[in-house]
Amino acid sequence: MNKGLAKKIDEMTQRDQDMRLRVQKGGEWDYSIDRLNTEELKNIINKYGWPTINLVGKKASNNAWLIAQHADHDREFQKEVLDILIKIDKEEPGSVSKSNIAYLTDRILVAEGKEQEFGTQFHVEKGSLSLRPTREIKNVNQRRAEYGLDAIERYIEDAKKHVPPIPTSKKIKGEG
Repeated sequence: MNKGLAKKIDEMTQRDQDMRLRVQKGGEWDYSIDRLNTEELKNIINKYGWPTINLVGKKASNNAWLIAQHADHDREFQKEVLDILIKIDKEEPGSVSKSNIAYLTDRILVAEGKEQEFGTQFHVEKGSLSLRPTREIKNVNQRRAEYGLDAIERYIEDAKKHVPPIPTSKKIKGEG
């Protein structure tokens, strides 16, 4: 296991989460953090390949996925990461989290204005949570189970407990 690489990824994720926590408390959204993390993750992938569980451990591998998940400014990169994760999952099952594949799939589909597959993406408006449109919702639990996700009903209940407060600041740093 590459502990140095794992530490680097964990530090990137801490930067990501610290910024998002500041926003929840009324601070500015800082797009430069997502951009910096995306570039650093691209460099890591170019040098080491995808940070699999065997390479960096489960936590850092999931953290690398989180950085890709938050790279909404670079949809092509997100699609490349999704292709990488799918390929690794087929060739080396257990080397990446299947649930990460589901979340990234939905993130991309929603961003493209399409129905999501797994029901992982929500919309929050004025403190109210609603599930984004989901393909064949009656079959979503079967798809979710195949990717190690809880039933949609439980996921929605859990998500409702974590609806972020409405930010008091509309400031966005480095928008665009």
